[in-house]
Amino acid sequence: MKKMPYTSININGVFSDEKNLPDICRLKLSDKRNPEWERKFYQFIVEWISTDSFVNTRTSGSTGKPKQIRISKEKMIQSTMMTGKFFGLKPDDKALLCLPVDFIAGKMMVVRSFVIGLNLIPVEPSGNPIEKINEKFDFAAMTPMQVNNILEATVGAENLNRITKLIIGGADIHPELLNKIRLLKNETWQTYGMTETITHIAVRKLNPPGETEYYHALPEVSFKTDGRGCLIIYAPFLSNEKIVTNDIVVLKNDNEFKTIGRYDNIINTGGAKVSPEQIEIKLSPYINGRFIIAGLPDKRLGQKVTLIIEGSSPVKYLISKLAEKANLSKFEIPRNVMSLSEFPVTANGKIMRKEVINLINSNLHFES
Repeated sequence: MKKMPYTSININGVFSDEKNLPDICRLKLSDKRNPEWERKFYQFIVEWISTDSFVNTRTSGSTGKPKQIRISKEKMIQSTMMTGKFFGLKPDDKALLCLPVDFIAGKMMVVRSFVIGLNLIPVEPSGNPIEKINEKFDFAAMTPMQVNNILEATVGAENLNRITKLIIGGADIHPELLNKIRLLKNETWQTYGMTETITHIAVRKLNPPGETEYYHALPEVSFKTDGRGCLIIYAPFLSNEKIVTNDIVVLKNDNEFKTIGRYDNIINTGGAKVSPEQIEIKLSPYINGRFIIAGLPDKRLGQKVTLIIEGSSPVKYLISKLAEKANLSKFEIPRNVMSLSEFPVTANGKIMRKEVINLINSNLHFES
């Protein structure tokens, strides 16, 4: 096989190439005193500079059972170039790596350093990875859970504002968190993508100026919708084939869309189809804590709209008042309220809807 390109990297301001990088990795991996997250970081570097044409990664499990997949290094390089072009990233820009390299988002931060020449600053992935860091960064990627934890700290907004360009992905952003993000003075973006698209293929600005509810395609990416109203992605640098998703969207044009919800989450209640994600957006200002809307089996309606809240002692919500405040249509109004002591979540904090519903069905806890 031909020699692997992009085998030089800048870590913490120290440049290493294919001559000394293998030895550095070997030393880091052999020293058991090094934390697990750091050994995984160097193990991925070993995988990247190998002669293999692919890397192994696993999906998060938010829309199905987690699985191992192989991703072409060449496609990862192309994806990196698209991201670099869109955000104007350049050699020696300081990039924070605070995501685990077990998943594609963390791996891609490392690849961006190899390909673009970023100065990569790896830190332990945690709920608040910049709590004890006073440095400024040009670029970083985080999950909504990390951003929320940071903003709950006393100087959280100040810390985030030291990141010039911040991308957030991996899970939905709660409206309450979005309101806090809008006050940040940096550039904060939400990403759209999945493991199969090699991280994001579209982004939307979350704070002024340029704040929008529409995702904008990265260079060379375009969109259409199918008969279900679901997004179709055309990304030549990833595949010659179109990528069909289960995300219901509204297209603004071939390069912009806004999400409505997942097709496989749609609730058919009495013949009317409603999106649980849209109901959740309407209800979120009036419910503290985590919750989801689900369609549970019903003899008369087929599926009944159900509010499932997290907590061992749930508040008894008065549905009629809640529906009035949230301006719910008659089909969107929950027929009942159920609770689960703790929601199962993915590694990046995303609620596993199907698991929640399965647990509810197997161990009902009804609140009227």
